[in-house]
Amino acid sequence: MKIDQLATALSAAAMAVAFAFPGAASAQSKFQCEPGETYVMNVMVSAHPYWVPVYQGFKQAAAAMGCETAFSGTPDYDITKQIASFEQDLVKQPAGILLHPMQSDPFIEPINRAIEGGVEVVTFAADSPKSKRTAYITSDNLAEAKFAAEEIVKQIGDSAEYAVLENPGQSNHDLRVTALLAYMEEHFPNMKLVGRQATNQDSNAAYRATASILQANPNLGALWIPEAGSAEGAVAAVLEAKADVLIMHADVTPTTLEHIKAGNIHMALNPNQGMQGFMGFVSLFMAAHSDMFDPFNDYKVSGYNPVQIPYVDNGFSVITKDNADSFDLNAYMEGRDPN
Repeated sequence: MKIDQLATALSAAAMAVAFAFPGAASAQSKFQCEPGETYVMNVMVSAHPYWVPVYQGFKQAAAAMGCETAFSGTPDYDITKQIASFEQDLVKQPAGILLHPMQSDPFIEPINRAIEGGVEVVTFAADSPKSKRTAYITSDNLAEAKFAAEEIVKQIGDSAEYAVLENPGQSNHDLRVTALLAYMEEHFPNMKLVGRQATNQDSNAAYRATASILQANPNLGALWIPEAGSAEGAVAAVLEAKADVLIMHADVTPTTLEHIKAGNIHMALNPNQGMQGFMGFVSLFMAAHSDMFDPFNDYKVSGYNPVQIPYVDNGFSVITKDNADSFDLNAYMEGRDPN
């Protein structure tokens, strides 16, 4: 389901409530929480700046419905610790959890157990598709990869050398890399892949990997990186080598934003984080309140939650030197409650 379709459905539901209870729609709306009803957002590497606008969108949607929120997860890049934090959230029996699973398969059993225990789960930015999660909110990673491939060729030609850094095991990062490689192979067969290194969001590992790729391939023309942490190390290596390499990456951090402003990074493709959090909350609330409507299907005899949203595209933005100021996280957070 696309965002515009979901928005239309929500608008229709709101109108139905208004007609059913004229003059008192806001008081009778089903899109309201009970006192103390709480929803949690759980992530890994909890101090990463990516989560900040996502959680702001999550909170804004919750506030509109009178709901409580909590931010949770682990400061570490450790699947065991994230699962432990998720299980600690379950002890508190929230109405639902918006989850960014570090890896997909290890979260199948915890997600299924949560849902069986009455806690709804929606994933965002990365998925656990084999689990019973009710919805997945993300940017279109295939579209990001296609855009990146075409922009690289536009800038350096269709017969050049390029390399990629990657973060194996995280579904959205994997897709950003594999889709770009497939698109290059199909549409630009003269583009030569000369390096593919796993850096796992570690800027130091990315620095070393990029330095090695540059030393072995002095004609390297471009680097595609599926996340911003590795981009920080990669740009440092490129600047140190005084190499003429076009750098593109997904996501953004304050550090890579400064490099974009300085012209050291060509551009970043950044998921619309606020929409990701907002639509994540709306989807999670609907899953927890699925009794508000009666769809035309077999959910009553099959016994599943009728709110099944396989995919919502929250869109992505292209960050360049020209619009970089709009993505200043400090400016965005002025006057906002970070908690």
